[in-house]
Amino acid sequence: MQYRNLGRTGIKVSPYALGALMFATQIGNHDPEDSIRIIHKALDAGMNLVDTADAYGDSEEVVGRALKGHRDNVVLTTKVSRPMGSDPNQQGASRRWIMTAVENSLRRLQTDHIDVYQIQRPDPDTDIEETLSVLTDLVRSGKIRAFGTSTMPVSNRLERFRTEQPPYSILNRGIEREVLPVAQQYGMGILAWGPLGQGMLTGRVRRGQDNDVTRAKFFTAFSDERRLDAVERLIPLAEEAGLSMPHLAMAFAISHPGVTSALLGVRTMEQLDDLLAGVGVVLSDDVLDRIDEIVPPGTDIGTLDQAYVPPAIQKTELRRRPLSERSAA
Repeated sequence: MQYRNLGRTGIKVSPYALGALMFATQIGNHDPEDSIRIIHKALDAGMNLVDTADAYGDSEEVVGRALKGHRDNVVLTTKVSRPMGSDPNQQGASRRWIMTAVENSLRRLQTDHIDVYQIQRPDPDTDIEETLSVLTDLVRSGKIRAFGTSTMPVSNRLERFRTEQPPYSILNRGIEREVLPVAQQYGMGILAWGPLGQGMLTGRVRRGQDNDVTRAKFFTAFSDERRLDAVERLIPLAEEAGLSMPHLAMAFAISHPGVTSALLGVRTMEQLDDLLAGVGVVLSDDVLDRIDEIVPPGTDIGTLDQAYVPPAIQKTELRRRPLSERSAA
């Protein structure tokens, strides 16, 4: 496994990184001991970054147990800002909540510091300077080493953070327009989530066929005809290149110069073994050109169910003048 610079943090990380959402027993692997074995296998293979979040059920607890005896050799990243209960103050990016949330994460992860602490989604109710201030204080106190964001628009002062974790795959290339160029300009690290298209690029999702992808039962993106069209065109391309769909998808995600690492959201040892078998895959310019023909650079095919929708789109009152002000007369 080779290692890349995580932006200008001075931290070196593996191009394949381990996403820990599927280690939450409520939604992923129901056996914590099996998840721990998977984490250890990934570390033995040279992967040195593990990413989780406080909102991922008991994922932080599982990761904390797995890293006992390995902590010094792991770049540990976690996230904050998603709701953690019914209390309206147990969410967001305020100083009040972040100071509490980081202590909770440190306890669950059984560590005294977090390498990269990420704001998981924008918080329109909190001034960005307030958030940056508390994160800076946490760096100075030694509780975090660096701070970043996840799915943060460029307009939210993205360049003030050290890393960003956006969705990126063959099917979702929108970040190539602004996010990746900004990250490259300001020396930010990029940890891409969803490189397998949330499961659509595994080869297990085909038009008119049943599949065993759990997310397909809940996410509308799996029934998007445009995405299915692209998948049906990518499958023969992968076959001609002598690659499986997951290997094609992962190699694509880490081939962009602005991407530091792509997160593997594995649930089973078999899934990890399959993806690790593709660490040496290099996509030729011809293959990348053909991918560009199927999904043009800088474009998204459809919208992810987990996509961030800003208040300006969500709230009708921000898109419509009052009735008394809508006429030109």
